[in-house]
Amino acid sequence: MKAQNNASIYSALAANLLIAVTKFIAGGFTNSSSMISEGIHSMVDTVNQVLLLYGLKRSHKKPDASHPFGYGRELYFWSFIVSILIFGLGGGISIYQGVNHIIKPEELGDPFWNYIVLASSFVFEGASLVIAIKEFNKVRNGQSWWSAIIRSKDPSSFLVLFEDGAAVLGLLIVFVFMLIGHNYNMPYMDGIASVLVGLLLVFASAI
Repeated sequence: MKAQNNASIYSALAANLLIAVTKFIAGGFTNSSSMISEGIHSMVDTVNQVLLLYGLKRSHKKPDASHPFGYGRELYFWSFIVSILIFGLGGGISIYQGVNHIIKPEELGDPFWNYIVLASSFVFEGASLVIAIKEFNKVRNGQSWWSAIIRSKDPSSFLVLFEDGAAVLGLLIVFVFMLIGHNYNMPYMDGIASVLVGLLLVFASAI
C-alpha cells in the first residue's frame, strides 16, 4: 500500500511542480488573476505532496521509547496540515485576489499563452488524476468510493485524489470564464473565476 500511495503522490508532485511556474509566468504576462490563482493552487498542491510524503515516511518509523505505539498518527497530523494549507493559502488567497479583480477589473493581455498553459496543465493534471484513481481503486477493495473514503485509515490515499480532481475542475472553470471574459470584453470574469477556484479549494479542504 505504501508503494501504491507513493506512486500517486509522486505523479501529482511532478505534475504540479512542472506547471506551477508556467502558470505564474503566464498570469504575470497577461495580468490574469485566475491564472495567478491557479499558480498558487499548483504551488500549494506541490507543498502538500511533499508534506504527505514526509508524513508517510514518519508514520512507518519503528516504535521507540518516546513513541511505544509507533508513529502511525504522524500521517493524520500532516494530512491535517495539508487541509489547512489548501484552505488558507490556496482558497483564501485565490478568493482575495478574485474579489480585488472584481472590484477593480483590469484589462487582460493577449490570452494566447494562458490557453497554452491551461491546455498543458490539463494534460499533466489529468494524467495525475488518472494515476490517483487507479491507485485508489487498488486499495478500496470493492467498496463504493464514498465508503472507502470514510473508512480509510490512510488519508493520503484519497487526499491526492481530491487535490487532482479539484485541480482539473479548477482548470475548466478558469478556461470557461477566461473565454467568456475575452470574447465579450468582460474583464471582471477573470476575478469571478479566481473566486470560484478559491471556493473549490475551500470545499476540497472541508471534505
